[in-house]
Amino acid sequence: MTCALVTGGSRGIGRAICLKLAAMGYHILINYRSNLDEANLTLAALREQGGDGELLPFDVGDKDAVVRGLSAWLEKNTDKNIEVLVNNAGIREDALMSWMTDEQWENVLRTNLDSIFYVTRQLLQPMLANRYGRIINIVSLSGLKGVAGQVNYSAAKAGVIGATKALAQEVGRFGITVNAVAPGYIRTDMTEGIDEKQASQMIPVRRFGMPEEVAHAVAFFASREAGYITAEVLSVNGGLYS
Repeated sequence: MTCALVTGGSRGIGRAICLKLAAMGYHILINYRSNLDEANLTLAALREQGGDGELLPFDVGDKDAVVRGLSAWLEKNTDKNIEVLVNNAGIREDALMSWMTDEQWENVLRTNLDSIFYVTRQLLQPMLANRYGRIINIVSLSGLKGVAGQVNYSAAKAGVIGATKALAQEVGRFGITVNAVAPGYIRTDMTEGIDEKQASQMIPVRRFGMPEEVAHAVAFFASREAGYITAEVLSVNGGLYS
């Protein structure tokens, strides 16, 4: 059985990615940290559309939790193969740098950047052994251009972009591609505090994106047909920045 692991898959962009990959025929591993109710809603939604999956809870920013959670799953599921990894989990704790606390810096770097290393490292050996894999990292417009009030988030996402490009060089000869998708303003709970009507005036297509549009980009990178595309960052931002 071929599987796809989506970190932060319980809601928003993560949920849309789970549903899209399930429609492609993957058994979905829905990772979440604490929101069991939302994770169950995602699982129910993908089963309703004819797919299937399971919940895989752990904190992606906690190295020991990642190792425990993924090692236990791999040992119990020798008949399953994780072909696709989507590193989607992330948080924001915005503040101007002069007012940013150590905790705000550390929390955002740990969850958005350290997690990529912890989770990907655990799954890389099986992918190398199988000589196939698709790794897709969800980054951000903030990591490409920088955003005031998001020094921590911009630094983390820029770091993920660098890691994406470097890892792609290491594993390409083994049939593994590593790419990133960089959303702009997407209509999720992370943008609820933003005046959409006003912000849309800055966007050439004059609207916020939908989670399903990000999921479509992820599905493209996850496909076998995208095997000659690696180390790329695909912006999904309505033309706001390129």
